[in-house]
Amino acid sequence: MTADIVLRNVTLPTGRRADIAVADGLVRHVGAAVRADETIDCTGYTCLPGAVDMHVHMRGGVQAGKEDWRTGTTSAVAGGVTVVVDQPNTVPPITTPELLRARVREAEERAVCGFAVNAAVVPDADLAGMCRAGAMAFGETFAAPSSYGEGLDAETLRGLFDRIHALEGLVTIHAEEVSGPAPATLADHDRARSGAGEARAVQKIAGLAPAGMQLHFCHLSTAASVRAARGTVEVTPHHLFLSHDNFDPDDTRARVNPPLRDEKTRRDLWSCWDRIDVVASDHAPHTVPEKSVPFETAPSGIPGVETMVPLLMAAVQSGRITLASVIEKTSWKPAAILGIPHAGFEPGDRADYALYPDEITRIDASRLHTKCGWSPFEGLEAVFPEEVIVGGTRAYAHGDLREERPVWYPGRGYLPL
Repeated sequence: MTADIVLRNVTLPTGRRADIAVADGLVRHVGAAVRADETIDCTGYTCLPGAVDMHVHMRGGVQAGKEDWRTGTTSAVAGGVTVVVDQPNTVPPITTPELLRARVREAEERAVCGFAVNAAVVPDADLAGMCRAGAMAFGETFAAPSSYGEGLDAETLRGLFDRIHALEGLVTIHAEEVSGPAPATLADHDRARSGAGEARAVQKIAGLAPAGMQLHFCHLSTAASVRAARGTVEVTPHHLFLSHDNFDPDDTRARVNPPLRDEKTRRDLWSCWDRIDVVASDHAPHTVPEKSVPFETAPSGIPGVETMVPLLMAAVQSGRITLASVIEKTSWKPAAILGIPHAGFEPGDRADYALYPDEITRIDASRLHTKCGWSPFEGLEAVFPEEVIVGGTRAYAHGDLREERPVWYPGRGYLPL
């Protein structure tokens, strides 16, 4: 056979070294060398399946000053992420099939990698219509207010869950309790949206869902919340790697929902590493001027899609976590939850890969690709990929975007028009 591209000398997760031959975006052969139009020598690199970031806010539309599909997905690919799942709290929110289709068309025109789009969960949303139109999942469903999302009460959630369950849909949950006046500092913000309240909200929401419903809890920030969850559990790099102790008390760049916790809570979250199903970025960029306001009125959200896997790869090199666990939590498990094709090292797998060197560097926001131009992870250790393959195409190499590979992944309920 002749392949489109061959990755030579790949060290597989089993420790075996082999060549991976790719044609038409899929793995066709693993083993001895075959002829190919293009080859990449993977000697000296760690080859990972492309990551699936199942929680991003790509902005665009009237919010294009913060981010758009092109800058956001370029940032994703530069960090080894080859599929992103966009959340529906856009302006306007994705509540109808027409709005969902328009969002997909916007992504098809601008994205450079794989993508999916979720449906908003509000009482007047056309959930069945959006399911047929290709919504990947329902939510981020807000059980507490957040930027561009209103919190829903228990009875409203119960009714919406029943409707989603009837559609056999996946529901993703933003679980928090909110109390007190507008916070003036990061510690105030932590108290107003406390870790204990988050754990109570997780338990309460799990009790509202019908038996057998597919529940996914987004961005849990404490060990107690992770242990309380029923269904699948997602955490973010910012809750794993940052605490509010790392910042000045009123630094709005670190304002995010759920809040950054104290250092002890951050360390405790790592104790749940084996229970965590998914690491996702909750990439939610705001511009520097938007963040440069008094803390009480600053928007919550931080960029993170490009730094997610590089932070974890540095943790692998330091011996804190295993490479296998990073592959599972950033690629294989999110793909399984979403029901999209698996990227990997066997014939028939989706041919998305990222090649990581052995060198640890430090995050420099000026070198990132997000339009917002800053990062809360500035100065932290990371390992960035030097080559990224999307759909069997060399999409990114040594700092430069080479080819665009926008591929839409519709949800299970999709019915083509």
